[in-house]
Amino acid sequence: MTERIQEIVAGLPELKDVTGVWAVADERVARGDAAFAADLGVALARAYGQAEPLPWQYRSVFDHLLRLLATTAGPGNVAGAVRLVSSPEAADRKRDRYAASLLASCRRQEELAVAFSGHASEELRACLVHELVLRGVAVDEEPGIARWAMSPHWRYHPLGWLPLTLSGMEDGADLPSYSLGGSSHTMPYGPLEARPYRQTGGARIPSAAEVTTPQRAAGLSSAVANWAEESNGVIEARVFEFAGPLDAGAVPAALLTLGLESLAGAGRKKAALSVAACPPAQAWRVLFAAASTGGAYNSGSQGAYGRLATWQSLAALAGVADGAGAAEVEARVPECAWFGFGARTDWFEQVAWDVGLAALSPDGRRLAVLAATDTD
Repeated sequence: MTERIQEIVAGLPELKDVTGVWAVADERVARGDAAFAADLGVALARAYGQAEPLPWQYRSVFDHLLRLLATTAGPGNVAGAVRLVSSPEAADRKRDRYAASLLASCRRQEELAVAFSGHASEELRACLVHELVLRGVAVDEEPGIARWAMSPHWRYHPLGWLPLTLSGMEDGADLPSYSLGGSSHTMPYGPLEARPYRQTGGARIPSAAEVTTPQRAAGLSSAVANWAEESNGVIEARVFEFAGPLDAGAVPAALLTLGLESLAGAGRKKAALSVAACPPAQAWRVLFAAASTGGAYNSGSQGAYGRLATWQSLAALAGVADGAGAAEVEARVPECAWFGFGARTDWFEQVAWDVGLAALSPDGRRLAVLAATDTD
């Protein structure tokens, strides 16, 4: 550890402003000294990474160092970022997810091969693989990555269930863009970019029985669970079975008969129900944004775990049996009729984070509904 790093580590808790430390690191990395930034981050993690609570100065400087190394082009910068998050004192699964999103967004796949050959956690590697898949990278064609991604040893990792190529419904994922100063992403909530669905006038609505179980509700809610767990979100996830086939054109009317809390009072003039046919790709896009970027007060699960949660919600909405493989989910989803819905009810916060999705099984006898809302 250099004397300058020792000075920064020792004086960090007393700082009222850490921009001076940022400037030192920025200048060293600009001169090609990635090792300084990585060494400083590791030293700070050793000193403060296990403190309760974590000093704000440490959180701010460590995040800046990681962003600096991940977003700045230069020899050794990617290796420095990997070393920074892989040090024992800084090890954290949530940070691995964040680091993988940063690196995949900002660096070429050939640069990222270092994460699969040197010292790095399996979590960081697994997340990197699927962050790259989301960006259209053929991970099986990049030798430095394929050797790990195609190996059988990580098949039992939660992310090992996901396919290593994008399905048709995953085209056009809203992925964040990063810079040293921050990040940005789109929010595909609110009115769906979907084709209006003509309601069948006078269509018979068979009697319905609710068949929601805690397990089914959890599956449906996978993509929006972080809204309730880490923000102010509220979720309604329910499944209904009909005594006879429900015509797709009668779904708007049927939604008003199911006693949904999210649609209480809907159908009246001031709370008109809005329902539209929703292509599976749009449903995927909405769920992925909810899972990966989070709600009003959290940052979500990032791309890799956001992708997993989205597949889990889609599988549950489509009625795919637990334990099924990704291929079965991919085949089943387009067979269902998908709808987006919303209404100006008291349940929906109508701030920026509102989701309403329903999936009707191919035989018309099962309707799964997921609604979520969050507010700041």
